[in-house]
This record gives sequence, C-alpha cells and structure tokens, in this order.
Amino acid sequence: MAATAVELVIKPRKGWHPVDLREVWVFRELLGFLIWRDIKIRYKQTILGGLWALLQPLIGMLVFSLVFNRVANFQGDGAPYALFVFAGLVPWTFFTNGVSLASNSLVGSENMIRKTYFPRVLIPLAMIGALGLDMLIGLGFTGCLMAYYHWPITSALLWLPLCVLGTIITCSSLGMILGALNVQYRDVKYVVPFVTQMALFLTPVIYPISHFPAKYRFLLAINPMTGMIECFHHALLGSQPDWPMVWIAFSESAVLLVLALFFFRRLERNFADVI
Repeated sequence: MAATAVELVIKPRKGWHPVDLREVWVFRELLGFLIWRDIKIRYKQTILGGLWALLQPLIGMLVFSLVFNRVANFQGDGAPYALFVFAGLVPWTFFTNGVSLASNSLVGSENMIRKTYFPRVLIPLAMIGALGLDMLIGLGFTGCLMAYYHWPITSALLWLPLCVLGTIITCSSLGMILGALNVQYRDVKYVVPFVTQMALFLTPVIYPISHFPAKYRFLLAINPMTGMIECFHHALLGSQPDWPMVWIAFSESAVLLVLALFFFRRLERNFADVI
C-alpha cells in the first residue's frame, strides 16, 4: 500500500492560536525519534546506565531519612518514612528534571530550529518523554521497597496511571512555557533550578501534608505538584490523601496545559529570529 502524502502549508497567523495538535500528530514519528535520541545521549558512555535514574531519589531518601526522620522525628503518615519519601521523590525528581531540561531544550536545539521546519513543541516534549523511562525505573524500585517493608498493595494502585498522566501534563505545560521564555530571556535557566529547589519545601515530599499548619495550607495549593504527590502516596502506599488538594492540582494542570499551548504558539513565530 502506498504511503499517504501529507501536504503541509506554512503561513503566518495573527492573534492567539494554540499549538496545532493535528500537526503534532503528523510528526509523531519525529517525536519518537527525538525521545529515543535523548535517552541514548543521557546514558551514552555511562557505567551504571539506567541505575542513574535511581541515584537521585535514592540518595535523597537516605539524606532525608537521616536528617528529618532521625533528627527531626518526621513520620511517614503511617508508612515507613524511607518508603514515604522515596514514593514522593520519584515523581518530584521527574518533574524538576523535566522542567529544567525542557526550559533549556529550545536554546540547545538552535541548529535544528534554524535549518528546518517542524513543530517546535516537539523539542521540550521529547526531553520530558525521555525522562519517562527514569520514572518507570523509579516506580519499579518503589515496588521493591514495598516488598522489603512488607507494605501491601491496595486497590488505590488504580490511581497510579492518572497520577502519572497528571504529572506529565504539569511538567510538559511548565516546560513549554519556560522553554519559550528562555528563548527570549536567557536568565530563565538560572531561575528554574532555584525555584524548584525551594518548591520542594512547599510540596509534601519529605513530610505528610497533615504536618503543615491548616491555615497556611493554601500556600501548598499554589504548587500543582502538591496534589500530584498526594495522589502518588495514595496510589502506592494507600494513604488517605487531601482530596481537595488533589482535585485542585488536576484543575491547575488542565489550565496550565491550555495556557501553555497558546503561549508557546504565540512566541514560536519568533524563535528562529531570536534564538
């Protein structure tokens, strides 16, 4: 059967328009190639290979367990503290690495953007998609920790795909916005690591949300990853989440996605000239 020809017409547009999802679908094979390229680049000439995906959350778990559990006597909302922290660090690590890499991805792909046309949004999406392997490895090791602590699997595990999807949408949305901004303002790459480091303490990764004073809990709601981490803890450990925080987080991720699609397309028209 002959391949179907696709005619692509490039023309200027005025006003605000979202990223053309139909065009992204047409270039889906390129997205898959970029994801595979980024995976190979990340693990090329490494000794430990995929184990690097475990080191960051694993070292974080050991340090936080020593400092907050042994010294400050933090507890894990019923679960062993090390297991509680690792279950939260897996999505948090994916989120922070994804936002950081996506925010620098367009500037790092200057030659591609200048020389050929394709949906520019594929570049930050590929960076985040490649990190999906790291999250899968981290979730697999979480299962090993659950077996080590004899922690039971509950029906709440059915929430896990929704938690993963919400985290990917949140990360992709912020990655698109910050990536587009970084083309215009190069100091974005310095701001992102600092903000994500500080945001860790406004996210229930190293402490249960019940430890945070109720009257200041609205500060946690500003961070969409608060509800996502709550969702992961519920799915993996069976803990009772703060459901309003979870629904707020999913609502914020949906709003962020819409804003990102319009904002990215608006700035995309000047990428080749500015970058």
